[in-house]
Amino acid sequence: MYRKRFTTWTVVLAVAVITALCFMKTVKEESKVNIGKSDIRLEDGKFTPEALWSLGRIGGVAVSPDGTKVAYQVSYYSVQENASHTVIHVMNDDGTDQKLLTRDASSEHSPAWIDNEHIAFLKVTDGVQQVWRMDADGKHRSQLSFMEKDVEGFLFAPDLKNVILVMSVPNPLVKERQYDDLPKASGMIADDLMFRHWDSWVTAVPHPFVAAFDGRRITADALDLLEGEPFESPMLPFGGVEQFAWSPDSKSLAYTCRKKAGSEYAKSTDSDIYLFNIESRETVNLCKLPGEKDLNMGYDTNPKFSDDGRFIAWQSMERDGYESDLNRLYVMDMESRRKWSVSDSFESNVDDFIWARDKSFLYFIGSWQGCMSVFMVDLEGNVIPINTDPCDYNSLARGWENNLIVTRQSMRFATEIYLLDVRRGLAQKLSHENDHIFAQMPNVRVEARAVKTTDGKDMLTWVMYPPQFDENKKYPVLLFCEGGPQNMVSQFWSYRWNFRIMADNGYIIVAPNRRGLPGFGRKWLEDISGDYGGQCMTDLLTAIDDFSKEPYVDKDRIGCVGASFGGYSVYWLAGHHDGRFKCFIAHDGIFNLEQQYVETEEMWFPQWDLGGPYWEKNEVTERTYAASPHLYADKWDTPILCIHGEKDYRILYSQAVSAFQAARLRGVPAELLLFPDENHWVLKPQNGILWQRTYFNWLDRWLKQ
Repeated sequence: MYRKRFTTWTVVLAVAVITALCFMKTVKEESKVNIGKSDIRLEDGKFTPEALWSLGRIGGVAVSPDGTKVAYQVSYYSVQENASHTVIHVMNDDGTDQKLLTRDASSEHSPAWIDNEHIAFLKVTDGVQQVWRMDADGKHRSQLSFMEKDVEGFLFAPDLKNVILVMSVPNPLVKERQYDDLPKASGMIADDLMFRHWDSWVTAVPHPFVAAFDGRRITADALDLLEGEPFESPMLPFGGVEQFAWSPDSKSLAYTCRKKAGSEYAKSTDSDIYLFNIESRETVNLCKLPGEKDLNMGYDTNPKFSDDGRFIAWQSMERDGYESDLNRLYVMDMESRRKWSVSDSFESNVDDFIWARDKSFLYFIGSWQGCMSVFMVDLEGNVIPINTDPCDYNSLARGWENNLIVTRQSMRFATEIYLLDVRRGLAQKLSHENDHIFAQMPNVRVEARAVKTTDGKDMLTWVMYPPQFDENKKYPVLLFCEGGPQNMVSQFWSYRWNFRIMADNGYIIVAPNRRGLPGFGRKWLEDISGDYGGQCMTDLLTAIDDFSKEPYVDKDRIGCVGASFGGYSVYWLAGHHDGRFKCFIAHDGIFNLEQQYVETEEMWFPQWDLGGPYWEKNEVTERTYAASPHLYADKWDTPILCIHGEKDYRILYSQAVSAFQAARLRGVPAELLLFPDENHWVLKPQNGILWQRTYFNWLDRWLKQ
């Protein structure tokens, strides 16, 4: 075999290249290390976009089996680096002895307790994400998995003999065809629906793999539970290991899957809970047992076993194709195979749940009256509220005795970890990730306002006032239009639609829970489907008309803002507001409903909510498409800012371009902000800052000058 001769200059060049690469690596690592907790100082206590992006974002909370320790991840963002860095902390269940466990420049995330003394987590190693382990104090680290592809999630069996690994496999339905003579061709070929999802082409799908674990190493010889099938588990685009559950005896694994592909997948929400037996390798569909009536035709997700394995529970929707159907809490007796809903008396969504140590009841987070609150329910369906504080609880984990470890946020404060005493309903703050920033900010007032709708119903409307609010002054006001369409206006904290930063900029925010939102009964929720231009739009106008009666409202400085369905609302109101508003901002909104039907990727949504395609003429579709905002562009006369991400496949950016050009062709002042590298959200730090600056520049231009 021919070998190259190494000359002196070759060696010198090689050394120089290696030195340069090492230097670049060092600089890169040092810059990543600097992405950490910010010591930002606010000028005059004003909350700025830079301060918003400096907040540590808590996620991935895990409690040790004995309930005495809490591991959690925090992500920090650097605007300068335009990057994030995720670290892992641990603390006692009372918030004491908090320690940072991440020790190098690589992000570490997804902490999970193997036992009371060891934490498993994910970390990129040699370019591939793998499972690692460390002691509870961060010492004695070791790599557990050595897979050729990224491990996207993991869940150890209770006996620690097996582990489920989530890894992606090629999707045979999307062809990345490449001819030898076209090495730079980037085109991909699809011959069915669902070739793209959320923000990417579906060239790969996640599969669950079962691998053996000997206490030191996860075997590379893993069993693909969906081998040779084009299905996904967990489900795209947001599913994770919460869609899996090991039985307490470690003999069975429950997993969530919608065993459909292409057009069938695009039209159906019918996912099921499957039970895989480790020894026999047999699989049973728990949602569609032989000989029973199928009461689980919609989404069935997130299974969890009771401690003794007698019961399994999961979240379930009744109707296929209706992704905003009520999320029920379903329970199955594993011995008798009887199934029933325990949340029917709770006429809203069950958003998260856990079993109590006593198998006779469960705790859940539910959407109710403008808050995400904690409830208890027994197996007979008796629901008892746990807390009454106006906030959003976002996750649940069992602590010791009768305590829960939860995450909590509100319109005024970002997410922190709390200890919730379920007997007294009192929450004790454990983490203090962002106290140093919020301590510099003046307090803001948030109130719940009851507004009487045109059909005589009471509508909860949240109102946030600027700091040092003075009723003797006049203020500009923003009507916030919620998206979803069926997302409750709760006590949420957003890093884009952040009410506190809007208030700090001198605006009063009016955020109504208009028709079509959960938390106010099933009828209130479902009054929007097939009626986008109906009562839900009237509710929005009623809310701003009611609030405009206050003497401190400057009626000549009212704006209207929103994203997704909120963006649709903005586009629709632009043609129907009768001079109420002085400017509009729409982010990722729907401008043309006919265009939306044939452009979006999840077809079950427009099929249900719009009533079907525009070429099918019936009472619902004719009412729906008659409410398309583009049909009323001839009435547009108010300045509008259109924002969109070009990687948004839920609502294509052509909607914003069309709206912007329609406005300009009519001579209406308008701006267009496009993000080529963002999806339905804005995730990159510098794009986030640009979004905020553009947003407030537009509002200030039309509502303050």
